[in-house]
Amino acid sequence: MHLVEILLPLRDNEGRTFGRELFAQVREEMVERYGGVTAFTRAPAEGIWQADEGRSRDEIVLVEVMTDVLDRHWWGDYRAELEQRFEQEQIVMRSHEVETL
Repeated sequence: MHLVEILLPLRDNEGRTFGRELFAQVREEMVERYGGVTAFTRAPAEGIWQADEGRSRDEIVLVEVMTDVLDRHWWGDYRAELEQRFEQEQIVMRSHEVETL
């Protein structure tokens, strides 16, 4: 079993908040494809990283799904689609192999 996590920014590069419909669309797509989704939307996480011009900061929400088969090609295409929707150079997605208890 694989746990796939998608880290989505709350704001664009100019600091404008993305509309709720963007996040709702991602949740709906995950339910349709994987049968369920968990979205951590109430308490955004904070990401901080070192960039050439100093430190950068993002508030993010975490969306995760569990799947028996990890289709890397599909996830790569989906990441590229989300990067366009959310106007980002990179959307972080990661997977972990998990054992359900």
